[in-house]
Amino acid sequence: MIVMNINRTALRRLAAATGVLALTFSAAACGSSTTSEGSSSGKIKVATSFYPVNYLVQSVGGSHVEANSVTPANVEPHDFELSPKDVTKLSSAKMVVYVAGFQSSLDDAVKQVSGPTVVNLASSVKLEKHADHDGDDHDHEAAASSSATEADHDDHDHDHGSTDPHFWLDPTRMADAAKQVHAALVKADPSHKADYDANLKTTLAKLTKLDTSYKQGLSQCTRKTFVTSHAAFGYLAERYGLTQVSVSGIDPDSEPSPADIAKVKQVVKQTGTTTIFTEELVSPKTAQAVAKETGAKTSVLSPIESAPEKGDYEGAMTTNLTNLREALNCK
Repeated sequence: MIVMNINRTALRRLAAATGVLALTFSAAACGSSTTSEGSSSGKIKVATSFYPVNYLVQSVGGSHVEANSVTPANVEPHDFELSPKDVTKLSSAKMVVYVAGFQSSLDDAVKQVSGPTVVNLASSVKLEKHADHDGDDHDHEAAASSSATEADHDDHDHDHGSTDPHFWLDPTRMADAAKQVHAALVKADPSHKADYDANLKTTLAKLTKLDTSYKQGLSQCTRKTFVTSHAAFGYLAERYGLTQVSVSGIDPDSEPSPADIAKVKQVVKQTGTTTIFTEELVSPKTAQAVAKETGAKTSVLSPIESAPEKGDYEGAMTTNLTNLREALNCK
């Protein structure tokens, strides 16, 4: 029997709606007693939305920034709702770096605070409609099934509008975001431009190396279709000529219908898929049930929405590549 994920989207929306007034009053109350000029150490205080964004700000800002993620570690960012205390942190920062459309409560909070410079990375990373970039159609039957599955999930995925926010799983888009972070830091703190320039160069080199590793590592694979818990890997699939099929939609809390699950199982059989990917912060029960019913095994493919237990973004991306190569039987 397939065990379906509990849909918490409606609950999140209710919490976000009822929290807006509290956020507004909190920001107003704290505005007179906090400063957005920087930390006591002289570093620029930057509030970031969640781990990948925090990683970029730390990488480019280096020793001149104090970056703190509003979303706590090991918390699914899709689920996270800001408290009045979190909005206070936003109000006291000099800069807020986030991805509009990814976390509705943060979108609301950003509109309520004044003072910090707001940097929206969605403006530089070319976000796409999440049904439009599953990857190249190497297997026409699989691609058709994938597109149908994504289309059926559209009704569940209102939290993100029509776009896929998961740009950080594509190293090239991550590089575009790094450049935007660099430009914002240089504008805010021109006296340290040389350091920001050097840090950006190092960051871009790491991302280029990742991109090269993915291109080479996924160029000769027996299969091109991979099955995931939720549709976080569309940009990665598009970049490297793969096809993503998801059990849930773009939001990990969207509840797959029996028809959705049947289509996923059909794709697994058609493509000879041997691995169903789960992730760290979302219940694996539905994916595990699909794997059991199709004779596949499970493995982790991290959407890197929270800080890895060990290492960093670069290490997590490398682990993902290793797991993808094994699942797709790459040479």
